[in-house]
Amino acid sequence: MNHPPIYLDNHATTRVDPRVVDAMLPYFTDTFGNPGSTSHGYGEAAHDAVEQGRASIASAIRADPREIIFTSGATESNNLALRGVAQRRRRRGNHLISVETEHSSVLEPLKHLSQHDYEITLLQVEPFSSPHAGWLDPQKVDDAIRDDTVLVSVMLANNEIGVIQSLAEIASICHRHGVLLHCDAAQAIGKISVNIDQLQVDLLSFTAHKIYGPKGIGALYVRRRDPMVRLEPQILGGGQQHGLRSGTLNTPGIVGFAKALELCLTELPTEAQRQTALRSRLWNGLCDRLGKLQLCGPAFDEHDTLGQPLRLSGNLNFALGDVDGEAILLAIKNIAISSGATCASTDPGPSHVLLALGMTNDLARSSLRIGLGRFNTETEVDLAIEAITQSVENLRKMGSS
Repeated sequence: MNHPPIYLDNHATTRVDPRVVDAMLPYFTDTFGNPGSTSHGYGEAAHDAVEQGRASIASAIRADPREIIFTSGATESNNLALRGVAQRRRRRGNHLISVETEHSSVLEPLKHLSQHDYEITLLQVEPFSSPHAGWLDPQKVDDAIRDDTVLVSVMLANNEIGVIQSLAEIASICHRHGVLLHCDAAQAIGKISVNIDQLQVDLLSFTAHKIYGPKGIGALYVRRRDPMVRLEPQILGGGQQHGLRSGTLNTPGIVGFAKALELCLTELPTEAQRQTALRSRLWNGLCDRLGKLQLCGPAFDEHDTLGQPLRLSGNLNFALGDVDGEAILLAIKNIAISSGATCASTDPGPSHVLLALGMTNDLARSSLRIGLGRFNTETEVDLAIEAITQSVENLRKMGSS
């Protein structure tokens, strides 16, 4: 099919909203000072912009501005949280708990810590045959906590199957045991309500480029009271941000981050509803054309104990079973989606998330992940249905010949 390229990989990254670009531009050319150089007007103006951005982002998640530490992105935030807590609380214990389906920016730091005499427990989630596939039963956290446990890390929304975890219930369990809770909220922020008062997490990682903001800027929420969380810094230098993360602050990025999050929260109710409708259109169209497909992750109509959806509105992940997902990607080069065979650019194997659900290697490799976003339209969805259908049908014919 001949049509302009269509981007349906919004879990990987998002297009920067033009309104965000407009907000950032003056801080590249006019207000370009170092926010740490407050002895002159250029630095003062940049400093003020940074602090306004910090206050705006803190307000969006109901945090104190002093609890927001800017980083280069969620990967750095996750590393600072996990390694920072583990190293600071070593005298209390050396046991950390997380989940098999976490992002590699959580699993890899944990693997690194395990090579330095820390003990790591990775919990299992509901299997792919369950309508709650990918969901973590909070009781498993309770059962896994030991006297020497110092931190639990559970992502709020999964980047591959869109499952949303019961963080408030998990937080209650952790705090009853005197254990800190970290949350990777990179996929959740701006897409669902993320309220620190409700979630009661102690550390929370998020980033701008998943919410139509710039790449290279993220943040870590660090609780300052009840309890006050202390971290061992991972980047040393100029002592910026209370010494927790040294380095010259990215003024344009912070301004863009704040604007992007503001726009997401303003548009969240209508956008979530719109994306849900687009996903239904896409899923129903593919099922009508291709027959029975295996949904990867929780069912669309499943809700948690509070009545909230169990899956992100823009997420669709499904397995065909008889066609390799990578082959489909090669056949539809003008549509950007992801395959279960390419969960990371450095790891060509099957998605560890899908394998953790109990899927076989072949079934995981036959999966496709589609991330719908702000700029996607019904026309694009219909074109995607047609392109995917044609590619699958052609590959099926080749396989049967």
